[in-house]
Amino acid sequence: QVQLVESGGGLVQPGGSLRLSCTASRNILSFALMGWYRQAPGKQRELVAVISNTGTTNYADSVKGRFSISRDTAKNTVYLQMNSLKPEDTAVYYCNGRTLLDYWGQGTQVTVSS
Repeated sequence: QVQLVESGGGLVQPGGSLRLSCTASRNILSFALMGWYRQAPGKQRELVAVISNTGTTNYADSVKGRFSISRDTAKNTVYLQMNSLKPEDTAVYYCNGRTLLDYWGQGTQVTVSS
């Protein structure tokens, strides 16, 4: 049973920063892709950022230049550094690991508000 456990969400003011972590129960390089998705109330889940097992990254246009995805293979952990946060970044953020199947974490709430 693969488990993905997120942490690091919270309440932050506009312009602030947060770092999300996602720790997997197995070698993260065994996933073809690992990424972060988010879902705001009343909206569909959307891709935020992904990193392939070769290290290639991709970002949603809305977060380019503000968010950065990275990984620590020794810790089986993927990070999402979020800077210059905006109220529209408010959502539940989910970690995803993709092989032939999709694995999801339980989600962590990020609220950007003054």
